[in-house]
Amino acid sequence: MIAIILAKKILSLFLIMIMGAALVKSKVLKARDSKSISIITLYLVMPCVIISSFQVTYTQEIRDGLILALIAAVLVHIILIVLTEILGRMFRWDPVERASSIYSNAGNLIIPIVTALLGKEWIIYTSAFLSVQLILLWSHGKMTLCGEKKIEFKKIATNVNMISIFIGILFFICRIQLPAVLQDSIDTVGSMVGPAAMIVTGMLIGNMDLKKLASYKRLWLMVVIRLIAYPVLNIVLLKYSGLAAMVPAGDTILMITLLATITPSASTITQMAQVYGKDADYASAINVATTLLCIVTMPLMVMIYQL
Repeated sequence: MIAIILAKKILSLFLIMIMGAALVKSKVLKARDSKSISIITLYLVMPCVIISSFQVTYTQEIRDGLILALIAAVLVHIILIVLTEILGRMFRWDPVERASSIYSNAGNLIIPIVTALLGKEWIIYTSAFLSVQLILLWSHGKMTLCGEKKIEFKKIATNVNMISIFIGILFFICRIQLPAVLQDSIDTVGSMVGPAAMIVTGMLIGNMDLKKLASYKRLWLMVVIRLIAYPVLNIVLLKYSGLAAMVPAGDTILMITLLATITPSASTITQMAQVYGKDADYASAINVATTLLCIVTMPLMVMIYQL
């Protein structure tokens, strides 16, 4: 059963996270040293993964699958944004709570999870969700967090992951296949994405006073929203909307979209909060709490989807 395989994969990543925390707790490294790993992951590992995912033979079936994944990603984000706007006004959520409830950590986790569950040939469908989320993160997400009304199109267009997606799509449409040696190098670097992301998360947790989590009164509400309420809503949308009937492998493609939506809150929100002078500690607390608990909730949500 996929839910069991998912639980094992998340547990494996969780143990890697503990290793990262141990490096900081034992004072072998400092939490700030994780920045170097983050830079390597962002500017080298993720682009390799994205470009590699498009190195498949162009077929109408894959094209239609990508269109389905794109439609699903757009619908999911629209619903989450609208619902968060309504709930945020009703319960007076602050900008960090709003952004953290909408945006998931799919950028770091979805690719290694899909690879482990379904195989490398399915990674291409993750690009649709990642594209939509990247665009919204640097437009709506940043505006929500900072109270701005201006979209930084340059920041979106020059994001290294967006550039990698454009290159991958170009290779895919033009049927450009990389030489075997280069492809092997790219695949090898790309395989680091899961461990690298979890080591960074672990190093940040290793420097955090976990007792401080209890001081945030609405933290556990955010955990329920991010890991349970919104995922259940997405399950209903993806399973009963009829979208799966658009392509032969529709159920599996939509499950990939679901996996992307049920990951913990986006670590990018914490990074944005640090850069723009918002409540980075609270954003980090939400990220840590949802990361620690997703080992239980993610397999549960996949199990419900498969019923």
